[in-house]
Amino acid sequence: MARTDPDISPAPPATERGRRTRRKLLDAATIEFGERGFHEASIASITRRAGVALGSFYTYFGSKEAIFRDLVRDLSEGVRQAAAQSLAERELDALETERAALGAFLAFAREHKEIYRIIDESEFVDPESYRLHYEKTAERILGRLRAGAAAGQLRGDLDEAHAWAIMGMNVFLGLRYAVWSNGDGDDSERAAQAAATILSEGIGPREA
Repeated sequence: MARTDPDISPAPPATERGRRTRRKLLDAATIEFGERGFHEASIASITRRAGVALGSFYTYFGSKEAIFRDLVRDLSEGVRQAAAQSLAERELDALETERAALGAFLAFAREHKEIYRIIDESEFVDPESYRLHYEKTAERILGRLRAGAAAGQLRGDLDEAHAWAIMGMNVFLGLRYAVWSNGDGDDSERAAQAAATILSEGIGPREA
């Protein structure tokens, strides 16, 4: 089977079977890269974990670099979907929204601890994907902040820097209370409460 351009992943599979196989490869790659890191990981190990023939790999990805790049995007999308699902389940004010988004991220990170190693490595393996992951995350936070400000629930002078600051806080809370924690959801709840206090005092509406 001819290999694709290693810098370009083939088009998404058109069949359900193909989509399932691609999903198996991405899930296997999450474990492989998470345990061994990019440079020690191998396509053979990924396909073995996925239960997919080695030659079939190139139907879905052009190279190890290509599946790593797509995996970064897949994990980033997973974070977005986790937050979106949590926020869609209830009516929340602006501060409650940020707390819920953090809680969803902590839950996602607890279930996908590999995300930290993979995202960190992407800074060197694929800097564009690394930057895009954080830029898109900050854009979503900024959108929520602006919506909260427009509703009079947050300060009116919030800008991009505030969004990046909140994202930075969330990233390190996830590292400490999702990845490094051996506890249960109680740790995450305490972290979310601490963050909520910081936000309510730092970006809440100013007193008249």
